[in-house]
Amino acid sequence: MRHLVISPRAIQVVNKSINLFHNHGFHTVGIDKIVKESQIPKATFYHYFHSKERFIEICLTVQKERLKEKVVSIADYDHDHDAGVIDKLKNLYFLHTDLEGLYYLLFKAIFETKLTYPKAYQIVVRYRTWLLNEIYSQLIKLKTDVSFQDAKLFLYMIEGAIIQLLSSGQVGDREMILECFLKQFKFGEPM
Repeated sequence: MRHLVISPRAIQVVNKSINLFHNHGFHTVGIDKIVKESQIPKATFYHYFHSKERFIEICLTVQKERLKEKVVSIADYDHDHDAGVIDKLKNLYFLHTDLEGLYYLLFKAIFETKLTYPKAYQIVVRYRTWLLNEIYSQLIKLKTDVSFQDAKLFLYMIEGAIIQLLSSGQVGDREMILECFLKQFKFGEPM
């Protein structure tokens, strides 16, 4: 799905539907709800998107690209010292653990699309792999002997924080877990 080109009207439908999927899930939002909320005829929907599966793939691709832009802007922000990298990691963490943010739809898709919409699921898997590489590239700037497992741990912390927020709504734990993880980089403690 490289070089996705969508008409302005179709992007309005995608934006509206991203919000619907974000709030209600992929299985409870059907084509009828999408066309009603987007105020387009069903035939127009099928003209633009062909099927719900294809439409979900497009929505996830759009969301993934928006999120990648934010991650790249955080990662590319130039700091010459360790505190700058720590700040980047914190920003990546908070960007991804925001339940109203861009990653939440991709996170939700991990659980809701694997069996029903496998191509859409693969979009999320590819994003997670890309994000792992971005996290690793930041961690290695702090500590040269960092392993890829540490990047995975960071991603698992992100996803665990989302689950914690969904179950308890407490933000404090999210920040405490991050600080414990980053402490080893601030003080040079072994992993």
